[in-house]
Amino acid sequence: MIETLPTEQRNEASAEIDSKNALEIVSLINSEDKKAAAAVEKILPEIAALVDDIAAAFQKNGRLIYIGAGTSGRLGVLDASECPPTFGVEPGLFVGIIAGGETALRNAVEGAEDDPALAVADLQKINITENDFIIGLTASGCTPYVLAALRCTKRIKCKTALITCNTVISQEMESVADIIIAPATGPEVLAGSTRMKAGTAQKMILNMLSTGTMVRMGKVSGNLMTDVKPTNDKLVDRACRIIMEVTGCEYETAKKALQSVDFHVKAAIAIINKS
Repeated sequence: MIETLPTEQRNEASAEIDSKNALEIVSLINSEDKKAAAAVEKILPEIAALVDDIAAAFQKNGRLIYIGAGTSGRLGVLDASECPPTFGVEPGLFVGIIAGGETALRNAVEGAEDDPALAVADLQKINITENDFIIGLTASGCTPYVLAALRCTKRIKCKTALITCNTVISQEMESVADIIIAPATGPEVLAGSTRMKAGTAQKMILNMLSTGTMVRMGKVSGNLMTDVKPTNDKLVDRACRIIMEVTGCEYETAKKALQSVDFHVKAAIAIINKS
C-alpha cells in the first residue's frame, strides 16, 4: 500500500534536482511549498469545524492530545509545548505524544511507529477520559502506532481526528477517526520525504487548531497575547508593550504594574485601567 500513496510518488518537477544549482534547488522547493498552503486552503471549512469541536472539549474540561510518529509526532509535541507560554494555559491542556518518547524528538527510534501496543501503553500513562480530544498525526495515514492509538481512544468514546496527507481515505482510517483532515500535498521534492510539503501542511494545520481554539476560548484580546506568560526578558518586554497598547500607558507604568501582579498581563491591564 505504501508505494501507492501520493506522497511516495516521484515528483516530475524535481526529477532532475541533482543537476540544479543552489538557487534552482531552493526555488524549486519554494514552488512546491506553495502547493502545501494551497492544499490547506481547500480544506479550511473542515479545519474550522475541528476548531469548534476542540473548543467544546475544553469546555468539558477535556484535553487536546496529539499523537504521532516521526516528523508528524515532533510537530505535535512542538505545538503542544508552545501553547502554555503563549496562551497562559496549564501544561496538561495540550499534550504531545510521539512514538519512541523523548528520545524520538532528536533521534530515529527504529520500529516505534510500527508498534500498536506501544501506542496503547503511551495513552494509558496519561489516563484518557471521554472528554479528551485525540488527534492522530501521520502523513501516510497508515502508521500502525497512530491508528492503534485512535482505535484505543475511540473505545473510550473520545472524539478523534486524523491529520494525514494521504487523500485516498481507507476504510481503516474512517473506522478509527470521527474526522479526517487530508490536504492534498502530492509528491514530495524528494520522493517520500514527508518532512517537507506534508510536514509543512501539518504544521500549518496545527497552528490553526491551537491558535484558533485559544482565540475562541478568549485567550487573546484583539490580536494581542494578553495571557502570555512572561518567563524571560523578551517576553517581559512583549508583555509591557501589550499593556501599553491596550491601556495607552508609558513603558515604566506597564512594567511596574506587571511586576506588582506577579507578571499576569490581564491583571496589570485591569490595575492600570482602574487607576
